[in-house]
Amino acid sequence: MEMNMSFSHDMGDEYEKFIRRMNPPRVVIDNEACKNATVIRVDCANEHGILLEVVQILTDLNLIINKAYISADGNWFMDVFNVTDQDGNKITDEGILDYITKSLGPESCFTSAMRSVGVKQTMDHTEIELTGSDRPGLLSELSAVLKHLKCNVVNAEVWTHNTRAAAVIQVTDEETGTSITNLERLSRIKALLCNVLKGSNKSSLAKTIVSHSVTHTDRRLHQMMFADRDYEQTGDDVLEDRQRPNVDVVNWYDKDYSVVTIRCKDRPKLLFDTVCTLTDMGYVVFHAKIDTEGPQSYQVVRFLLSLHGRFHESEILYDFMRL
Repeated sequence: MEMNMSFSHDMGDEYEKFIRRMNPPRVVIDNEACKNATVIRVDCANEHGILLEVVQILTDLNLIINKAYISADGNWFMDVFNVTDQDGNKITDEGILDYITKSLGPESCFTSAMRSVGVKQTMDHTEIELTGSDRPGLLSELSAVLKHLKCNVVNAEVWTHNTRAAAVIQVTDEETGTSITNLERLSRIKALLCNVLKGSNKSSLAKTIVSHSVTHTDRRLHQMMFADRDYEQTGDDVLEDRQRPNVDVVNWYDKDYSVVTIRCKDRPKLLFDTVCTLTDMGYVVFHAKIDTEGPQSYQVVRFLLSLHGRFHESEILYDFMRL
């Protein structure tokens, strides 16, 4: 059985490489086609999760996506993005333009089905993932415990929503400045941090994971919060109507897909957060149009989606409320 599985995996990987050689990704960056934005066109063989990876690369460069047209029919993927820098200017920095071309073009590996989004191995530090109940002073308590355990915090990002908290913390050994590999020490770190997350409520859910891989932080926090079901609303946590994104869902039963239209206040990383949410929910985007409109900078997003089963409007509405 193991030999058959290995053979199947190898064949699938070789087939993917063959398709890639026959149809290499093509990236065109045009600063003349649009008056107010740089236009980036990406054509390549379609793979599950490829839209998220492309949006992630552009978002990591702090680019603002004002408009986008997405099409993923069959085995082919074609996207057009109108982007600017944080000041609303076209992208003219040759270093950034070259990075985009290399990251999305034939030299990249972003279409590999075996590649996790934003993950690479490292021994420079240890990564700690935490989920638990939020409360005042939680971050201070976690920092104090790590200090007591002689852990140096290299980087940390914390999200909170609906009384739940998720954090990705990168630490090194205080003395050596390298990752922590002693299993007994790692076990102690996990146990003490888990106790802090539970606080006085020992029955509350808390989770601590330690690894030596580097995950794209925002992507991982999305996954952690979704797995923690942070989007479930209770009592006073329900947003006022004026704060809610306007989400409209139409199921086209005869075509076996759903059309989702979202209108909400624009902000940085909105498209990335939206695509992350849809990906975590298991939806596949076949077509989409994104447009930032009007003086109030609202973003209108229309997705054509497919999933095994029908789209549940209440589920997507609550999940988008946390974006």
